[in-house]
Amino acid sequence: MIDLTYTEKKDTRSGFGDGLTELGRTNPNVVALCADLIGSLKMDQFIKENPERFFQIGIAEANMMCIAAGLTIGGKIPFTGTFAEFSTARVYDQIRQSIAYSNKNVKIAASHAGLTLGEDGATHQTLEDIGLMKMLPGMVVINPCDYNQTKAATIAVAEYEGPVYLRFGRPAVPVFTPADQKFEIGKGILMNEGTDVTIVATGHLVWESLVAAAELEKEGISCEVINIHTIKPLDEEIIINSVKKTGKIVTAEEHNILGGLGESVARVLAQKCPTKQAFVAVNDTFGESGTPAELMKKYKIDSNAVIEKVKSLL
Repeated sequence: MIDLTYTEKKDTRSGFGDGLTELGRTNPNVVALCADLIGSLKMDQFIKENPERFFQIGIAEANMMCIAAGLTIGGKIPFTGTFAEFSTARVYDQIRQSIAYSNKNVKIAASHAGLTLGEDGATHQTLEDIGLMKMLPGMVVINPCDYNQTKAATIAVAEYEGPVYLRFGRPAVPVFTPADQKFEIGKGILMNEGTDVTIVATGHLVWESLVAAAELEKEGISCEVINIHTIKPLDEEIIINSVKKTGKIVTAEEHNILGGLGESVARVLAQKCPTKQAFVAVNDTFGESGTPAELMKKYKIDSNAVIEKVKSLL
């Protein structure tokens, strides 16, 4: 049986904030920059303990990216902090030229991603960011699923040499991964073994996929659930090994159906193991204002949507 027990709900952005605070205590080269969103990025404690290692750039995100790139030249490990929309689309030229092309060791910390940003509406609900960032040569793209994994990912990316895009969110979600689980960049995690269909999920959709798998299990449908926290580089081995067993796959993400995890998986399968695939993602549209639960239901990226797609393959 799938274990859906958890002790608390916490936002993944707090996982980033606590991970950054821990890095401040253990790695003197870690510095932080923010574009006037300290509270939203949960940077308060890091700043309190390391005021000389924090730079408030204000609402000047393009400048923030270029300053971060410059700081790496002196051996610093800069974390930039703002909303995902402002971490990508607003500053894409600066990231491309000054960070990715130059292969600078900048960690782009992007909060409030996806529809679950909620009431702030379509202008802030970035659903294109994974696609934008994964297309940049050399850019690692990470989308953890809960507080524990986000904290672990934050600490892990500081040890990685090269540019990283770290995506996380606003709402409180179940904390269901072990606090001591090692975070390995590029290595997917098998959450549940199954034989009938593979569900590959990322971010908030990992929990929704586990809920869906538990419901489907009651109907005699066995789902293998894989947590793909690193979209680039993609763990091709774990996906291919699973679909060779199940013969069917559903990809689930809080992102536009174009350019996200689903397309990355489809490319791998088309080249190496053609498999029948269904997609749980936002169907090429902008979002709107609403609660996270309302939006996930309307745009069909919740557990019910996963169940529907699994059954469509069967």
